[in-house]
Amino acid sequence: MSTSAVSERPVGEPVPNWVARPRPAREPMVGHYCRLEPVDVERHGAALYAAFRQTPEDADWTYMFAGPFPDEASYLTHARAMQASEDPQHFAVIDLASGQAVGTLSSMRIDPANGVMEVGNVAYSDLLKRTPAATEAQYLLMCRAFDQLGYRRYEWKCDSLNGPSRAAALRLGFQFEGIFRQAVVYKGRNRDTAWFSIVDGEWPAVREAMTQWLAPHNFDEAGRQRRRLSDLIAAVRPG
Repeated sequence: MSTSAVSERPVGEPVPNWVARPRPAREPMVGHYCRLEPVDVERHGAALYAAFRQTPEDADWTYMFAGPFPDEASYLTHARAMQASEDPQHFAVIDLASGQAVGTLSSMRIDPANGVMEVGNVAYSDLLKRTPAATEAQYLLMCRAFDQLGYRRYEWKCDSLNGPSRAAALRLGFQFEGIFRQAVVYKGRNRDTAWFSIVDGEWPAVREAMTQWLAPHNFDEAGRQRRRLSDLIAAVRPG
């Protein structure tokens, strides 16, 4: 085969001067509404268990690999494993108004060579859901990936049957990429996995929309949003 024939094959766009990106540090992140701290059983364990007990019938653990937890001791065992993990890196979400840990999420499948990471293990208690802090926690991890570390791709994956998680990904600006069929077996059942991502070229528009949504003036005296995040993202996203 001639050299010219080989050179005519389609290839991806060049990525000039690419070098492996740093691994994210296990350091706190602070916003207006919340602070992310590496999970620490002594500092966060009891408060997290108490927060998760607000949800009746342990429904929040249906699509999680872990849980539900029948008692505090079993949750603290889980929290110790989170604390010891290097990947995923688990963070407790601290509500700045109350000072309490009210949920967890993680950076995971961290791939510095290719500049890719995933947000996962998102466990929000009823004290955190549908609050500005819930969105800001996601925003802080995105900022670390793209702005601080220069990663190229940020992923969200979930059980394809998990409607709330899929809706949350789209609201936060992720693009749906498809379904990986029979990707995982967990809790004795099949999981088809829905994949979503944000890539670095899309991040400036998503960041602008999230910054606008999180601004204090976007909420009225009762804490109700004036503009929806999905509308703000649609307004700034090209095309």
